[in-house]
Amino acid sequence: MPELRQIDCGKVSLRAAVAGTGPLVIMVHGFPESWYSWRHQIGPVAAAGFTVAAIDVRGYGGSDKPHDVGAYAMDHIVGDLVGLKAALSPDAPAILVGHDWGAPIVWNSAFVHPQHFRAVAGLSVPFAGVPSRPFTEVFREKFTDQGLFFYQDYFQLPGRAEAELEPQLRRFLTLFLTSIGGEAPDGAWPAKPVGALLLDGLHEPAALPAWLTEADLDFYAGEFAASGLRGPLNRYRNHEADFAWLAPFAGRTLDQPALYIGGTRDPASTLFGQIADPVAMMRRFAPNVEGHMLAGCGHWTQQERPAEVNALLLDWLARVA
Repeated sequence: MPELRQIDCGKVSLRAAVAGTGPLVIMVHGFPESWYSWRHQIGPVAAAGFTVAAIDVRGYGGSDKPHDVGAYAMDHIVGDLVGLKAALSPDAPAILVGHDWGAPIVWNSAFVHPQHFRAVAGLSVPFAGVPSRPFTEVFREKFTDQGLFFYQDYFQLPGRAEAELEPQLRRFLTLFLTSIGGEAPDGAWPAKPVGALLLDGLHEPAALPAWLTEADLDFYAGEFAASGLRGPLNRYRNHEADFAWLAPFAGRTLDQPALYIGGTRDPASTLFGQIADPVAMMRRFAPNVEGHMLAGCGHWTQQERPAEVNALLLDWLARVA
């Protein structure tokens, strides 16, 4: 088992699951997850000769939870990783690995601070460079203005999603995690009108998939029962702030060695239908990327396919360390 440590990162204290010795590899989870999302990777990567620090992102689990929406803007969370690297590896740059929201966090950390991060791997969400407009404009044009529900639009109003989901955390986690897993049937994440609730119409599985156990759900539900959902949801409420922060970096490429792993059944891999080939798209913005698409894999990449992800990740780490 890794050691759970509180680490002063400057502006906040983060809880990290730390294991191993050697070059630092920081693992960053997405929504609605935890350091625990990397439970299948921490031991193998540590055994391969690395120090692993799988964090709770600010707002989650044992990490600090600022109240203000603006405290969850990308520049603050990137700053947390810079502070974590300074605390755990002051004399050498770190390697980053992220999934879901963790992928944009690590892509942008390496992109903006190449002196601190020498290589970066992202799962599920590809790197698309500096955006030309805030993502709120994109999803409102594609979904909301067409009268269609989109979960990130639903998350924009503080308190709305919290009121629906916090009283039924275990059901929320079960439906949310299974509805975009690789084994979910077509239509498990249904089209529905603006004004619907997040859980309306989501597929109710007869049994959990093999990659998700009752013990896993116990852990996640316990974490969110203690921490609440405001901090995690506030990440979605910063698209405009993130756009403004990244705008001065337009035209720059991410030049460090990069690894992308996506799933052919993951809607985030195509940025919700905006791109046909995430690996080809990434090469325009990250010229040193190698990419892999896992056939039939859904959104929860490293949990659904731990053996395949570990093999790809360990091979890549051995070459970039």
